Amino acid sequence: MAKQRRAVAHRTLERPYTRISKFTKKQYTRGNPHIVISQFEMGNRKKQFPFIVDLIAKDNLQIRHIAMESARQAANRHLEKNLGKEGYHFKYMIYPHHILRENPLASGAGADRMSTGMQRSFGKAVSKAAQVKKGKQIIKISLEEKNIKVAKKAMTLAKNKLACSYTIRAYPNPSYKK
Repeated sequence: MAKQRRAVAHRTLERPYTRISKFTKKQYTRGNPHIVISQFEMGNRKKQFPFIVDLIAKDNLQIRHIAMESARQAANRHLEKNLGKEGYHFKYMIYPHHILRENPLASGAGADRMSTGMQRSFGKAVSKAAQVKKGKQIIKISLEEKNIKVAKKAMTLAKNKLACSYTIRAYPNPSYKK
């Protein structure tokens, strides 16, 4: 498999131009890459917690599913180690729907006979990404008030794995009932 391109190559928002049809001949993207993210919710899903810490995007961007999985692993490992499996509820608020494509161009000896150029290129499906607008909530962690410091540290670990800059916000859960 080819090496992954850097996040800069796919960071800016692009118009989603991917048609997936139940009839293979009518769809533009021939392949639909599988998502690497193993879970979108972790921790205690049933308990309601009084506080929420979330990660908010400062810019419009695309986040690849590979980066999302690595951020999830970093944050979840820290939360699980410090709070146990029942002391929090971690949830991704975005989903990678957008299919990223690349037009492979050959370089090196003999490449002039193989390349077809860039005119009206569509490209092959390479990866998937979540399109995020400025101010959108990306990750939400619900927990007890005494554990907010641990959650902020977990969010910092997660945002270091993602491209661009983010804001970490903590506030009381409006739907919490004692």
